[in-house]
Amino acid sequence: MNKIISTIAEKMSAAFVAAGYEERFAAVTVSNRPDLCQYQCNGAMAAAKQYKKAPIMIANEVVAGLAGDPMFSLCEAVAPGFINISVSAQYLAEYVFAMKDEEKFGLELAKKPQTVVVDYGGANVAKPLHVGHLRPAVIGEAVKRILRYTGNNVIGDAHFGDWGTPIGLIITEIRRRQPELVYFDPDYTGEYPKEPPFTVSELEEIYPFASGYSKEHEDYREDARRAILELQNGRRGYYALWEHIMTVSMMDLKKNYESLGVNFDLWKKESDAQPYIPDMIQEMKDKGYTRISEGALVVDVKEETDTKEMPPCMILKSDGATLYNTTDLATIVERRKLFDPDRIIYVVDKRQSLYFEQIFRCAKKTELVRPETEFVHIGFGTMTDKGGKPFKTRDGGVMRLEELVGNIADEVYNKMADRDMPEEERRSIAKTIGLAALKYGDLSNQSTKDYIFDMERFTSFEGNTGPYILYTMVRIKSILSKLPGDVEVSAPSGRDYGEEEKNLLLTLSRFADSVEKAAAELSPMKICQYIYDLANCFNGFYHANKILSESDETKKSEWIVLLKLTLAILNDCISMLAFEAPDRM
Repeated sequence: MNKIISTIAEKMSAAFVAAGYEERFAAVTVSNRPDLCQYQCNGAMAAAKQYKKAPIMIANEVVAGLAGDPMFSLCEAVAPGFINISVSAQYLAEYVFAMKDEEKFGLELAKKPQTVVVDYGGANVAKPLHVGHLRPAVIGEAVKRILRYTGNNVIGDAHFGDWGTPIGLIITEIRRRQPELVYFDPDYTGEYPKEPPFTVSELEEIYPFASGYSKEHEDYREDARRAILELQNGRRGYYALWEHIMTVSMMDLKKNYESLGVNFDLWKKESDAQPYIPDMIQEMKDKGYTRISEGALVVDVKEETDTKEMPPCMILKSDGATLYNTTDLATIVERRKLFDPDRIIYVVDKRQSLYFEQIFRCAKKTELVRPETEFVHIGFGTMTDKGGKPFKTRDGGVMRLEELVGNIADEVYNKMADRDMPEEERRSIAKTIGLAALKYGDLSNQSTKDYIFDMERFTSFEGNTGPYILYTMVRIKSILSKLPGDVEVSAPSGRDYGEEEKNLLLTLSRFADSVEKAAAELSPMKICQYIYDLANCFNGFYHANKILSESDETKKSEWIVLLKLTLAILNDCISMLAFEAPDRM
């Protein structure tokens, strides 16, 4: 289904050519002055220089060629040379009625669907999820769903950290506390215990202690480095202990991601890439891509055009140990063998931009992927408190993610104190609204920017918030429950339309354009902007019309179509953002 803006652009192109001007000047955009018109074309301003004519003369000639077109309620030239355009209400109504019968409301799916891997977990095992894990999980899930909605084959990968320094620290600390365990006996040849020697809560206490202790004790740090190297080299006892760490940790991580409404297609880990490392390194050596630098194996990734320092990408440390670089490159090898992706997207803190630039260049230079494979780093900003500092608990510690989710659900629950509903239902609905508040509060900001976590604002039922979007949807559900559900209207009647109804029709018609932009820019914020506009337009329409008591049955029937379509589009949009709407609030 052709977008309205595309149809206008086609007509504008034909008018420019018919008037003797190049087609390239006919670009059409959404108006930046919606009080004057819906769309605009500024091409006459650019054409004036080439054709040595006043821009208003060119604009008038183009507009003359569009005179009488029933698509437009307004098509006028305005000094010094702008072309203002508005679409007729009847055309909008016909377009929107056609949308309801189209798959995904007329969205044109990707002509060449891509296979895309989205890497958006990145949590370390043996550590609880904290507020710092919110943004990659929420942004990554939305990006995955938006790309999938537009027709691509998308694989979401958690890519847990389970093979680096944190594991070495944990093994070292367990050995210090329980040296008698058989895992530390190098001569032990029997079967290792099936039950882990720790609980999840004990494991979560061990890592922060070990991390802090290692910063003050060099010998302890060295023990941890040695432990991870021995694990990577296949020491049986350490591998068995690592398996226990994984079993206990993964159950807890899966539970927490599930409660956040984040669903990975792959629960891959750093260790899954280990089998690919030897061949990858050997191939890099054989092709002459590596060199030795101070005992370490590196690949030079600096380019002649670089204006800033670009260090080489280290593949092996001087002691032969692998590092995150090695694992991330091997993971790229694994992903090519498993999926041969056209694009790999990493949703990781923007402070890691230099690191990913090194990895992407190294993967391209050493031919780990096809030349046309695209790498993307969505670098996100930090969630801060009202003082602009990283978000923490009241006692200054790092807040666990499940605590944050619980706090925002409690805030919504308290705001619903006057609702006449059973306690259990209020708790359940508050959790649903709380997740929407949390996710929308994050996604409605530009990913790369820092933002302030404001509990009061995020949970408000008014303004640009998740609860406001859900409240609008619940309002539509309530109205529809009081109207006949079997109304069939194939086409609009051609009646007069009020201003609020025209605004709603126009906003509905822009659904496909908004989704396409969100997918092209990997920007969930575009979906948030769209549904906020749609919710506002619907509420304006609702307040201007007495829908339930309308006596004109033709008008009421058409309104039912509009309500159903608005609700359906909102449902698809919040699904792309990975939250849902309750039936009542």
